[in-house]
Amino acid sequence: MAKIGYHASHEQFKPSELLEYVQMAQQAGFTHALSSDHFHPWSEDQGQSGFAWSWLGAAMQATPMLCYRVVCAPGQRYHPAIIAQAAATLAEMFPNRFWLTVGSGQALNEHITGEHWPCKRDRNARLKECVDVIRALWAGETVTHHGLISVESAKLYTRPQTIPLIIGAAITVETAEWLGSWADGLITISRPPEKLKKVVDAFRRGGGEGKPMILKVQLSYDRNPETAIQKAHQQWRNNIFKNILMTELITPQQFDAAGEFVQPQELYEHVRISPDPQQHIEWLHKDMELGFDELILHNVNREQQQFIEVFGEKVIPALV
Repeated sequence: MAKIGYHASHEQFKPSELLEYVQMAQQAGFTHALSSDHFHPWSEDQGQSGFAWSWLGAAMQATPMLCYRVVCAPGQRYHPAIIAQAAATLAEMFPNRFWLTVGSGQALNEHITGEHWPCKRDRNARLKECVDVIRALWAGETVTHHGLISVESAKLYTRPQTIPLIIGAAITVETAEWLGSWADGLITISRPPEKLKKVVDAFRRGGGEGKPMILKVQLSYDRNPETAIQKAHQQWRNNIFKNILMTELITPQQFDAAGEFVQPQELYEHVRISPDPQQHIEWLHKDMELGFDELILHNVNREQQQFIEVFGEKVIPALV
């Protein structure tokens, strides 16, 4: 059976609030947590952007029963040697509770360095170089590398006994197939079953057969159906565009300008919106049939306590 996790959205909530929510999630029966890692939120309405790596140490100490993953884009905002060090420290402090999730990133977060924002092909190549550097450092090697990223005589002295898995993030079929050849697993986002199956099949075809797969499930739960759609629209309307747009816009204001034209009904194709816990259970069972090992639930509206309590009482017991 799949493990059920809670998504900690730093774009939407203060770190102190998120700390309370993961504690609630642990008490409600969630076993995993996924942390976003943003410099900017997707919109001014979301309005937050706490530093994930500071928060993770506190969260993992406060919730000893939860395993954690973090979405990260090494290569521009973060040097890969620093990510290797940060992840190794968490894995040493909290053995077998942390995996690193990596992707090629979005300009929204990475452009702040003032460096050129590469095309997707070059971002992918840079990501693979970063992963190779991280793995070499975790293995205890002294690394010098000059390519799309540069490393000079770096050696990591504090390393965990158990090396974290590196999970690759993919939205498209093409990226999923590429990840299958080198990533330790896959993370992707929810979408209609026929589209999601294509991503899963591509990952397996590329070499991912038998590797763990994580699904970040975007949903909006509220006991009132009108409130569920209205609050999803208020918080998440900027996040339904095609990947080519999501990765290229550079400010929350630009995302807000694009989101002005999104109508509430358009969210149903991208966010699972329902006041009925049984409907969410049925959707999640279909995800499990595709082979996902972890389902990370992201309630995109702001009513987190209600969501955690109801899903802890009615949804999680039906899935485990």
